[in-house]
Amino acid sequence: MSTVDEPLYPIAVLIDELKNDDIQLRLNSIRRLSTIARALGEERTRKELIPFLSENNDDDDEVLLAMAEELGVFIPYVGGVEHAHVLLPPLETLCTVEETCVRDKAVESLCRIGSQMRESDLVDWFIPLVKRLAAGEWFTARVSACGLFHIAYPSAPDMLKTELRSIYSQLCQDDMPMVRRAAATNLGKFAATVEPAHLKTDVMSMFEDLTQDDQDSVRLLAVESCAALGKLLEPQDCVAHILPVIVSFSQDKSWRVRYMVANQLYELCEAVGPEPTRTDLVPAYVRLLRDNEAEVRIAAAGKVTKFCRILNPELAIQHILPCVKELSSDSSQHVRSALASVIMGMAPVLGKDATIEQLLPIFLSLLKDEFPDVRLNIISKLDQVNQVIGIDLLSQSLLPAIVELAEDRHWRVRLAIIEYIPLLASQLGVGFFDDKLGALCMQWLEDKVHSIRDAAANNLKRLAEEFGPEWAMQHIVPQVLEKITNPHYLYRMTILRAVSLLAPVMGSEITCSKLLPVIVTASKDKVPNIKFNVAKVLQSTVPIVDQSVVEKTIRPCLIELAEDPDVDVRFFANQALQSIDHMMSS
Repeated sequence: MSTVDEPLYPIAVLIDELKNDDIQLRLNSIRRLSTIARALGEERTRKELIPFLSENNDDDDEVLLAMAEELGVFIPYVGGVEHAHVLLPPLETLCTVEETCVRDKAVESLCRIGSQMRESDLVDWFIPLVKRLAAGEWFTARVSACGLFHIAYPSAPDMLKTELRSIYSQLCQDDMPMVRRAAATNLGKFAATVEPAHLKTDVMSMFEDLTQDDQDSVRLLAVESCAALGKLLEPQDCVAHILPVIVSFSQDKSWRVRYMVANQLYELCEAVGPEPTRTDLVPAYVRLLRDNEAEVRIAAAGKVTKFCRILNPELAIQHILPCVKELSSDSSQHVRSALASVIMGMAPVLGKDATIEQLLPIFLSLLKDEFPDVRLNIISKLDQVNQVIGIDLLSQSLLPAIVELAEDRHWRVRLAIIEYIPLLASQLGVGFFDDKLGALCMQWLEDKVHSIRDAAANNLKRLAEEFGPEWAMQHIVPQVLEKITNPHYLYRMTILRAVSLLAPVMGSEITCSKLLPVIVTASKDKVPNIKFNVAKVLQSTVPIVDQSVVEKTIRPCLIELAEDPDVDVRFFANQALQSIDHMMSS
């Protein structure tokens, strides 16, 4: 091909591929737009590529989505910010398509481009685009327009600003609920760009329209605006305008609106300040904690600790604790689970006496809950309570329940307990651990479930690291080595795993004197699985022991295994021998 025709080639290929029936080819072509633009140069990209993309009415959403994404980062390829406006027409078209994710991506790209455009270009090109979309016949254009106002508004002259506020107000009262939903979603962003004088008048009247909407899907989005507007308004305006809305929303007839309030209430408290929180929001929160819909109670229960942190302990004990007691025996397991995941955080807030009197019985009832998730959520946060009430009380009250869980019929519960044992051990101290939990740790090595046995072996290693090799030599190693004679080969394999994990922690001397003889004995086992695991364990112990031990004990054992009738045993034995040779040579 001659050099003159070369620049034409990429656009020709692109056009061919974009019209191809194969969606994958069209997608690939769109994803290579930046490469094609570089080949064409800035001017031809502006004059040929972008117009072509504007006219390209592909009907596949995946292709359109990719195009919306690519155009968002296209400013450098059209000649920088002074030419950024040429990217607006194809994105404007994408803002009107039916598929939501394509529109959202197009709006995101327009916001990215708009935030880099010069102020004069925004007035000449971007604001007219927003007005066209807002006046669009089809609701999709109006939905997209709502997400662009916060970019358009700051650089508009005063006359245009007034017009933009009035257009947004019309969108808040649009006939289509989808448009009103988009207006509610973006109200917070738009309000953040509006001057304080107009915030109290124009924006608050839009907000009031949305809060009284007959569609619950619009009202629940207005709840999110409460927190956003609350941060922008002065505290007294917040109490006057936002607080009544929150209180009425907390009693809304739609559970979805009440759910949103329960989720957002913590942020709303920060917006209105401490005094209105005590007088108005505490009763609203108590209502939500006792709501007749489980979903609302779940959302409210999950925020109970955050809410208590805002209040003083007396208020929390007086108003919130009675609700917490009710929730701990709620008919929905999900409510109890949500409560269990945060309730431990209440201990530092309420203090020692209230925790012992009021919270400990609740912890105990949740620890004995019939659903594993509820119990797990309590176990995982025990350290927060330990800091408040001390170890003696914790061990007397909660430990029997933990021991019970360690033998739970659900293996996942047993697994969670094992994973928390090192944490408990470090909190409870060595003496306490030996008395109460030591026997449990050994018991798990012979569990019916492999994951439990594996976790138990890991647990022993972590305990040896926590309490040191001397303690492990006394309390772990003898009991572990006794179990190597277990009649079932799977349990013997677990012991081998435990030995391989303990060796690096115990150090060279103990490994040579205590652990290595047991491993070598296991190499004479009848079961091939044990023998090839012996080969793996021997390979892992080589870096720990002296070279003389490797030559005297490990290598002869591996040579013997390398002549085993079983193919896997031979494979792993040879692999270990090669690894030894490699280490010795290096």
